[in-house]
Amino acid sequence: MKVLVSDNLGEMGIKIFQQEGIDVDVQTGLTPDAIKGIIGDYDGLVIRSATKVTADLLEAAKNLKVVGRAGIGLDNVDIPAATKKGVVVMNTPGGNVVTTAEHAIALMMSAARNIPQGTMSLKAGRWDKKHLQGRELTGKTLGVIGFGKIGSVVADRARGLKMRVIIHDPVISPETVAKQGFESVTLEELYSQSDFITVHVPKTPNTANMINRPAFEQMKDGVMFINCARGGIVDESALCDALQSGKVSRAALDVFETEPPSADHPLLALDNLIATPHLGASTLEAQTNVAVAVANQIVAYLKHNNIVNAVNVPSVSGKTLEKLSPFLHVADRMGSMQAQFAAGQIKEVRIDYKGDFQDMDLTPVTTAFVKGLLDYLVPHNVNSVNALAIAKEMGIKLMESSSLESDEFVNLVNARVVTTEGECNVAGTIFGKTDARIVRIDDFRIEIIPEGYLALIHNLDRPGAIGAIGNKLGENNINISRMQVGRQVGGDNNVILIRTDSPITAEVAEQMLALEQVKSVKLFEL
Repeated sequence: MKVLVSDNLGEMGIKIFQQEGIDVDVQTGLTPDAIKGIIGDYDGLVIRSATKVTADLLEAAKNLKVVGRAGIGLDNVDIPAATKKGVVVMNTPGGNVVTTAEHAIALMMSAARNIPQGTMSLKAGRWDKKHLQGRELTGKTLGVIGFGKIGSVVADRARGLKMRVIIHDPVISPETVAKQGFESVTLEELYSQSDFITVHVPKTPNTANMINRPAFEQMKDGVMFINCARGGIVDESALCDALQSGKVSRAALDVFETEPPSADHPLLALDNLIATPHLGASTLEAQTNVAVAVANQIVAYLKHNNIVNAVNVPSVSGKTLEKLSPFLHVADRMGSMQAQFAAGQIKEVRIDYKGDFQDMDLTPVTTAFVKGLLDYLVPHNVNSVNALAIAKEMGIKLMESSSLESDEFVNLVNARVVTTEGECNVAGTIFGKTDARIVRIDDFRIEIIPEGYLALIHNLDRPGAIGAIGNKLGENNINISRMQVGRQVGGDNNVILIRTDSPITAEVAEQMLALEQVKSVKLFEL
């Protein structure tokens, strides 16, 4: 396994890769074309905010399995393109929470007390004490937009400063906010009541330029504004006008829409703006935390297939994965079998989970089935990351249900595939702890070990049928290694499952189909 580190990463992260036996190359400052030229050799890519993981770069990344962001923001990664390519995208949301929250508090206090302006004035030989009067935080109202990991820490720290803290978050319920001891308000109420406003939301199409001219118009005169989240959430032109008019008395920014901003950026010319060069996560502790986290997460995925903090595939703990592992195998084999049975275009997949699955998240099992199904049908690589996205792209409707009742087995996975030509039902389970079995095909009860060269034969339940089939295979020098017979529920037909040491050719299948008792022959390989 090889990992490329294309942005600065703490030394502890590098050491983790080395200790785990993964080849790690640190090449920072490369141009996009330079990264594109070498990325095909790597299984993993570690980035921060500088490297742009575009669809073009991903197309060149033939062996890439995972992109790890040492930090939170992923606006420099084309996540849909990565998903389509089957590349896991991870971030480290916990590594820089405290340090970013503390930076927001530091900027708020700096703005309130004119600390940077006072420093520059004094160093320039002036004593501008009268002109740098500040404001107290105690008793003031802080509006926090976004009550996620960072926003909640900012709120907690501000409460310690004896501020009144109000929260707006359209995703988190007012009850959840109230349980933390804060007041949930509408965005309009936050604008009109806050003496200070700080933003802690991700940059998305919904949040881009959300702090715009109408927003500033609704704010208190003389409000102070802080942004340590993402550039582009604030309309910088509108902020510039609000600072010049006095609507916003002071602002503190750690992020810009374009980084670094140009030297002649209008905001940088204003005395009532404080700015830092994206220092929110730049502490020794945070750099170590995110480096260790991203290295451990990538190692866990590359070496053990454990997924942690992924944004484009469900995260699965090692313990859960261990419990589900036998079902992942049987579901994958069931999907492959269904693909080889299916005639026509697949319209929908219905998966029913029956029995005791101990309240486990069964999404990985569903994904394994869809992967097995599509692996046989589509020309490009299908894996656990892109299987569901590809199915959706193909217009396949996916439905899941679960129940505690299972008549014959402790656990049963039942999958029905509906196509334009009909439908097929396959059920599987686990015998003991790890032995995968297919136990039903349509109306036939059977027990199949899902591996090897297989033939499924429907025949009339009459004496001599099995012997005739065996003779025909013997005539063609094909050895049967295993044979199982199932009877149709409530019917007069059998299904025979034969596993052979060598594949049965289409010509031999035609010969068996010509036998009087044989109704159909389906060949498949698992």
